[in-house]
Amino acid sequence: MKKDKKVAVSIKDTKTFYDIFENWFARNDKKLFYTFIGACVFLSFISFNARISEAHDDALYLEAGWRYVNEFPTYFYTQNAPLYPLFLGFLVKIVGFKLILFKLCSVAFNLFGFILFYKALKNRIPAIIFVPVVIFHACNHLIIYYASMTFTEAFYFFLQGFMFYSAFKIIDAVNNQGVQIKPQLKLWLMFGLSMFLIGTAKSSAIVIIPAAILFFALYKNWQAVGLTLASYLVFKIPYELIVKTIWNGQNQFKGQSKILLQKDPYNASAGNEDLAGFIQRFVDNCNLYVGKRFYQLLGWRDEFKVQETGEYGFVAFLTIVIALMGFWVIVKQKNKPLIFIALFTGAQALLSFIILQARWDQPRIILVCMPVILILMFYAFYYFTNKPGFGQTIYIGLITVVLTSVILSSLKRGFVNLPIVQKNLKGDKYFGYTPDWKNFLKCSEWCADSLSKESLVASRKAPMSFVYGKGKKFFPIYSVIKKDSLTQQSNPDSAMAFFQKNKVTHVMLGSLRVDPTNASAGIINTVHNIFAPIANSPKYQDKIKLVHVEGDFEQTYLYEIKY
Repeated sequence: MKKDKKVAVSIKDTKTFYDIFENWFARNDKKLFYTFIGACVFLSFISFNARISEAHDDALYLEAGWRYVNEFPTYFYTQNAPLYPLFLGFLVKIVGFKLILFKLCSVAFNLFGFILFYKALKNRIPAIIFVPVVIFHACNHLIIYYASMTFTEAFYFFLQGFMFYSAFKIIDAVNNQGVQIKPQLKLWLMFGLSMFLIGTAKSSAIVIIPAAILFFALYKNWQAVGLTLASYLVFKIPYELIVKTIWNGQNQFKGQSKILLQKDPYNASAGNEDLAGFIQRFVDNCNLYVGKRFYQLLGWRDEFKVQETGEYGFVAFLTIVIALMGFWVIVKQKNKPLIFIALFTGAQALLSFIILQARWDQPRIILVCMPVILILMFYAFYYFTNKPGFGQTIYIGLITVVLTSVILSSLKRGFVNLPIVQKNLKGDKYFGYTPDWKNFLKCSEWCADSLSKESLVASRKAPMSFVYGKGKKFFPIYSVIKKDSLTQQSNPDSAMAFFQKNKVTHVMLGSLRVDPTNASAGIINTVHNIFAPIANSPKYQDKIKLVHVEGDFEQTYLYEIKY
């Protein structure tokens, strides 16, 4: 009996590693918080990028901000959500076009986004889940990359952190006090503002409204449903009235909806997608973003390796199952704040996977969802291993591998970047680009310095040409215009008429690589397929003239058109 009693006491007094970690985190919370902030700042410093990305979307936002100021009120940005370009326009108006300042603002947004995320989630999930997720948020190489770029992601993470923080405040208030309008008015307005801002900053985030309504409807709290909608409309209605008054009723979905319905975003003649096509999109995007990009962002897959989307199918399926198991756990535990952000994140991913063509395949689509998806996945592992045994060792091993991979990936990229950014900040703004990009951007600058202000140059990457061309306007070419179904190139007469109608005076032909790592893999030939039929037509031999060549290899050619 004595032996049995001793064993019973021993079992009762035994603490699992999770319990020990929870106590350790509680004692060291503040130190860890500042350590994570320090890690985020350090990685942002060594990874700082003073150039424009070859992806060109960051330049697109910069150009949009400049146009808001210089073409007001005739210009309104409709390629996607307009809030970030509006903010950049405000900066342009206040300080002028200062690229490094814009990038430092992005670093600040990323840092404050992390702080809000930390404050919102702390003590709402077990520390053994919370700490790995916030380390990912602070140290992931792509999040850090966007921290010094003028893409929307750093801005979005800030607004998402604000929305989580605001939502949790109102959920806590409703849980503790019920719905009370007057005492909770500030909280409801803050929640409504956060929903308005995030829905105007990223088009797919518009699901915040149905997700919030669904959340309160599931608990049959109809007063909260009404106040959710009202608090959003308090900001949305005045905004729409302002847009209608100043910009003649433009909206953020106008420029996107037509393209998103097409089978090919760059070829309207291919027709619109049918139901089967949208289903296939969803499957392909699940495979790409969950089966491939998700694990690339954890450092587990080669980001340059190309495979068929179907090869990622099983991994995507398994990942989704684990995340759904985590969702089941938080529903079972009635963790309302986590249920809320899971509904929002799931709805955002679902919408993105349905409406986006699979050919875009950009990691930032899944990146903004990853912190919440990781919480759900880790929660599933935590739930089934939350007892003494070998399971906790497996889970600790898993998060150790994940975090080691994430941190090493960021450090590796940061230290490779350091000599590049040093050269850039010392004045060599083209250092770090491959020769094809260097020649293309130098030619854009040459156009600004050597051509008249009235000239209009057609460019495959017009926003990048705009930034390096010192604010000179370029004419964008994103797809082959007036395409001949037989040759798949432009009809020369139609293309010439198109250029003349749009007052294009010059055409820039770059040698931009299809594969950035392989100069021999071919070039992006969109503009070539438009211009070659014109150049090869005897009718237009005396209408075009080569005026400049940039570079010794992987050159960029600039032609003048004489009508």
